Amino acid sequence: MVEQLLLVLKVGFVVLLYLFIWRVIRVASRDITVGQESAILAPVRPPEAEKPAPARPTAKLVVTRSPELREGSVIAVAHELVAGRDADADIQLPSDGYASGRHARFVRGQSEDAVEDLHSTNGTFVNGDRLTGLRSLSSGDLITIGQTQLTYQEGP
Repeated sequence: MVEQLLLVLKVGFVVLLYLFIWRVIRVASRDITVGQESAILAPVRPPEAEKPAPARPTAKLVVTRSPELREGSVIAVAHELVAGRDADADIQLPSDGYASGRHARFVRGQSEDAVEDLHSTNGTFVNGDRLTGLRSLSSGDLITIGQTQLTYQEGP
């Protein structure tokens, strides 16, 4: 009985071995008949040197009216400025009761500058319109943060 079981196992093993070999030959022959892409590659051109972007004019915020800041004072917009009552704000408005701790953010972009309301209680306004997200600025725009009004200007 044991010898018959061993014989059946040997025959099964040989059948599985032949099926495996047949499968390998079939896959290999399919790869050969499909063909391969050419191993010759076209020369790669080096990327053209990018021209540096023209320098953008400097941007500034001029204080038009404020209970905190001196009228006519200039604030340069470098990279990012945060305005609000917090002590770590870039434009500090601690005595402006209508400004939030982190009220608005000014962002210097590659092609344009923008202002964004940071979910303030009383809102941020540009030319009288309440902000609902990020808005690009144009020279002469009047930004209102609480009781403070700033005029955005580009150029010298």
